[in-house]
Amino acid sequence: MTMLAASKPGELVLVADIAAQRKVPRKFLELILLDLKKRGLLHAKRGKNGGYCLARPASKITFGEIVRITDGPLAPLACASLTAYRKCDDCEEEKSCSIRRVMRSVRDASANILDKQTLADALKK
Repeated sequence: MTMLAASKPGELVLVADIAAQRKVPRKFLELILLDLKKRGLLHAKRGKNGGYCLARPASKITFGEIVRITDGPLAPLACASLTAYRKCDDCEEEKSCSIRRVMRSVRDASANILDKQTLADALKK
């Protein structure tokens, strides 16, 4: 995403170029790019002159959004998640669970950083 953010707006970048420059297996990268496209972060064009570009300005795409799409919820435990909450199987009293409270703090701290940092921020020197 930072490579696409560093390119000119609307300029298409080949998957092969991203894979080679970032040393990422092409098939793995294609799956990630497809997820990002489906969720509206990228535009794609197929064919000889095809490639990928950002669907929105880099200043409007946060790392929190990217991480949630590629890795899932920010919370280390499902019971601490805001978007994918699930009660722990062995939890006796969730409201007083000290582990949940700590993991919720971890989730909140991560979200506080990732949801405020954009791709454009990452490109600033």
